[in-house]
Amino acid sequence: MSGGIVGGSWIVGAGVVGCAIARQLARRPRLRVALVEAQDDVGQGTSKANTAILHTGFDATRGTLEARLVREGARLLAAYAAESGIPVEPVGALLVAWDEEQLAALPRLAEKAARNDYRDTRLIGPADVYAREPRLGPGALGALHVPGESIICPWTTTLAYATQAVRHGVDLHLNSPVRQTSRQGDLHHLTTPRGTPRTHWLVNAAGLHADTLDRRLGHHDFTVTPRRGQLIVHDKLARDLVRHILLPVPTALGKGVLVAPTVYGNVLLGPTAEDLDDKTATGSMADGLALLREKGRRILPDLLHEEVTAVYAGLRAATEHDDYCIRAHPDHACVTVGGVRSTGLTASLALAAHVTDLLVAGGLEAGPEEELEPVRMPNLGEAFPRP
Repeated sequence: MSGGIVGGSWIVGAGVVGCAIARQLARRPRLRVALVEAQDDVGQGTSKANTAILHTGFDATRGTLEARLVREGARLLAAYAAESGIPVEPVGALLVAWDEEQLAALPRLAEKAARNDYRDTRLIGPADVYAREPRLGPGALGALHVPGESIICPWTTTLAYATQAVRHGVDLHLNSPVRQTSRQGDLHHLTTPRGTPRTHWLVNAAGLHADTLDRRLGHHDFTVTPRRGQLIVHDKLARDLVRHILLPVPTALGKGVLVAPTVYGNVLLGPTAEDLDDKTATGSMADGLALLREKGRRILPDLLHEEVTAVYAGLRAATEHDDYCIRAHPDHACVTVGGVRSTGLTASLALAAHVTDLLVAGGLEAGPEEELEPVRMPNLGEAFPRP
């Protein structure tokens, strides 16, 4: 990689968002595009350790960039998944109210969904809740039914984007952390263990480390505070216990602890929401797992008797802002993509289109768009025919 690409665009970070941007830029055959990743494969950071939900955006904050991109991205990703063999199951979600305060919040959430152009929610009483989820713990007072929420495979989504990008000329460089950056003339110089490539345009999609790279580029747009989410994965024998994604009424820290089936046939319990200083703290802790079991005991008591297949923890790139932090700096020929949390998977294709628009508006001579050859991934879903 010594010398690298002169001209063109470099994308730092091969998570689901970075890979989606690489795929989008690959539609412009005049561009020379490279995707650089610190780890040994794509999707190795936040992208591989989420709850794998394809969101409707019903509870997004209206008027935010996140709300718009999640709404657009959900439509785009559903179509892309069907074309590419990525498993999706539209199981729907229930926001379950366990006390009077939560019950009173449900109509407001339904109104919020309508303001976000999602009008399929429905308030249901306890009898309907238990008819839909007979293994639910006792004491539920009602729920908001969100039929459009789905589950998806996050790993093959990221891999499909990267595969399509590489097949259409994007250079993928793994094991290449960016140590330093400098700007000389109209070129960015990136210092990596494999050389010092140069590029005209830079896209910072470095996830948890996007603020560090942002500062190296001379900006101070945001600060990332890693928010750890620990999860418990239960065996496939637990799958019959739950029919929907079971969501709590959300709080300021996030959507709280949920119980959700996966497209692989397992059942997830989690995540926690712990703000940390360490961007590498992906270990599972006894107190966090105990908290999850306590929450799970109320939501789906029988789940605690089922075999645990695995535990894992992911770090979300939370910032001091309540929205995505996507900033274009045309004078420095760069775009920073920060603050993309759990909705980034859903919004990924819309995010990629938005970033490309910012690059073109900033002066990137991208040339005309072309359609990409479709990619077909092996379907890992339990409910689908296997290869």
